[in-house]
Amino acid sequence: MNDSIRSQFPILHQHVNGKPLIYFDNAATSQKPLAVINAIEDYYKQYNSNIHRGAHHLAQMATEKYEDARKTVAQHINASEREINFVRGTTEAVNLVATSYGRKFIKAGDEIIVSEMEHHSNIVPWQMLCEEKGATLRVIPITDSGEIIFEEYLKLLSEKTKIVSIAYISNALGSIHPVKEIIRAAHEVGAVVFIDGAQALPHKKVDVKDLDCDFLGFSGHKVFAGTGIGILYGKEELLEKMNPYMGGGEMIKSVSFAGTTYNDLPYKFEAGTPHIEGGISLGAALNYINEIGLENISAYEDELLAYGTEKFLEVEGLRIVGTAKNKASVISFLVNDIHPYDLGVLLNEQGIAIRTGHHCCQPLMDRLKMEGTCRASFAFYNTKEEIDATANALKRAVKILS
Repeated sequence: MNDSIRSQFPILHQHVNGKPLIYFDNAATSQKPLAVINAIEDYYKQYNSNIHRGAHHLAQMATEKYEDARKTVAQHINASEREINFVRGTTEAVNLVATSYGRKFIKAGDEIIVSEMEHHSNIVPWQMLCEEKGATLRVIPITDSGEIIFEEYLKLLSEKTKIVSIAYISNALGSIHPVKEIIRAAHEVGAVVFIDGAQALPHKKVDVKDLDCDFLGFSGHKVFAGTGIGILYGKEELLEKMNPYMGGGEMIKSVSFAGTTYNDLPYKFEAGTPHIEGGISLGAALNYINEIGLENISAYEDELLAYGTEKFLEVEGLRIVGTAKNKASVISFLVNDIHPYDLGVLLNEQGIAIRTGHHCCQPLMDRLKMEGTCRASFAFYNTKEEIDATANALKRAVKILS
C-alpha cells in the first residue's frame, strides 16, 4: 500500500512521546479513513434526524442514508436486506442469538459447541444459556500451534448438538479456522452455526451464502467504521421464527393493551432509536475498502505478516505464540520471561501501540499455560518500515528489561 492510503487516516500522522505513532493494535479497533469521518460529520451537519417515522425532509434523508448502509452491508456479505440487523457489535449479535434463538429452541440435555480459542463474548452468553436451560457447553480442543483439532470436533458432534458458535479468525492468535467445513459438519447433525466474524471482515471476503452459515456477527469499529455499531446476519427463515430481543418503538406494527404485533424483518430486532450515524459510517467504511479491494488488502497484509514474523524473530529470546499454517495479520509473542505489560509500556514510550494481556481469551491462555501475550496486529495502512522500527524498539526494550 502507498502514501495515498495513509493520507486518508488523519490519526496516523501524529507523534506519541516525541516519536511518530506506529499503530499495531488493529485487532482491538481500527482507525478511520476520511470517508468515514466525513460521513459522520455530514450526518450531524446536514441531515441529523430520527429515521423511518418522519415526513419531513431531514427524516427522509437520514432514513435513506441509513437504509442505503443496510443495502451496502447486504451486498458486501451476499445477503438480503431483510437478513441484516443493526446491533451494537459482535457481542450484542451473539447475545441476541443466544437469547432469541437459544431460549426458544434449546432445552435440557442439548449441547452447544465452542472452541478453546473463543473471545469471552462467544463463551459467556452460551454459558448463561446453558445454565438457564440445563444444556451443556462442549469445547473443541486446539493444538499448541493454535489450530482447531478437527477430528476432535467431529467427535463432539451428535444429535444433541444444537448450536456451534465459532470465530472465523482468532483475535488472540490470528488463526483462520476452516469454518466452511465446520459449518457443513454441524449441519449434518442438524445444528445451526453462529460465526463470529469480527476479525474476519477487515481482512477477507466473507460470503454468507458460500459459507452457508446460519448466523454471522461482526463489529463496525474493527472494519474501519465507528464504534457502537455492528451487524447480525441471520437466515431469514430462522429470524422469522425467533422472538424479538428487545421491545419498544420501531420493532412493532401495532400496540394495544390487548397485545402487540411485531414488525417485519429486519426491524423486528431493532427496537428504539438506532445508532444512525454508526450505521451510515459502516456503509461508508465498506464502500471505502471495496474501492481498495479486499483481495488487494489481503495480499498486502499477508506480506506484512510474513515480513513481521521474520523481523520479530530476529529479537533475541522472542517466541511467537500461535503458528497456525493459515493466519491473518496478527503476531502474538513473548520475549524470555519478560512480562508483556512491561514490553508494552516501553514500546509506548517509543510511540508504538500494541496490545498486551489475555485479549479477552482467558481460557485460551489457560490452555497455553500463560498469563497473556504481546500482540501486534496489522492493517492495510501499516508499513514494513513500521515493522522495522518496532523490531528495533523491541531489541532496545529487551536490553533494558533483561
